[in-house]
Amino acid sequence: MGSLSAYLSNSGAITWLVLLVLSAYFIATFWIFLYRYSLIRSRLALETKSLGRLYMGRRDSVSEESLLAGYLRQIGKISPEVLRAAVNDAVRSATRGLTQLSIMASTAPFVGLFGTVVGILEAFGRLGTQKSASLAVVAPAISEALVATAAGIFVAIFAYAFHLLLKRKAYELQSLLESEAEIILAQSDRKG
Repeated sequence: MGSLSAYLSNSGAITWLVLLVLSAYFIATFWIFLYRYSLIRSRLALETKSLGRLYMGRRDSVSEESLLAGYLRQIGKISPEVLRAAVNDAVRSATRGLTQLSIMASTAPFVGLFGTVVGILEAFGRLGTQKSASLAVVAPAISEALVATAAGIFVAIFAYAFHLLLKRKAYELQSLLESEAEIILAQSDRKG
């Protein structure tokens, strides 16, 4: 198998399109992950701090930086329904992009496989015009076609791993928010 530039120079338009789509997937995967991971991580730090203050009795309500604080200010009344809605909305906001990661993780191998099939068809088309079709002639063409599948699997690995990491961080955020909501409800029941 030759270099990547030799592969690309021998590739057809469909193979180029497949590699372009997989490159876009790869860039989007990292963009979504880095942006969402930093956002959720900063939210986890704020909510952990807020929950710690609630546990220690330093505050009667969540800190002003908490995701729940805005909802409590707007509604004014503390109720389980309001807090549940606030937690759900905060988690929904934090998990934007997970669907795209899931789609990319599940479709990238198929996009790569499509590129491989087209590459193999092109290789056999070229081989049909030659007089000899020995293994020495067929094997390099097939191996070049498999690059698209390898690229698809490569992208899918990152998309799936990042999806799971973000899903876990979102679960941690949801747990913190639910704990804060339960403490706020317990405190309001004691006062009322």
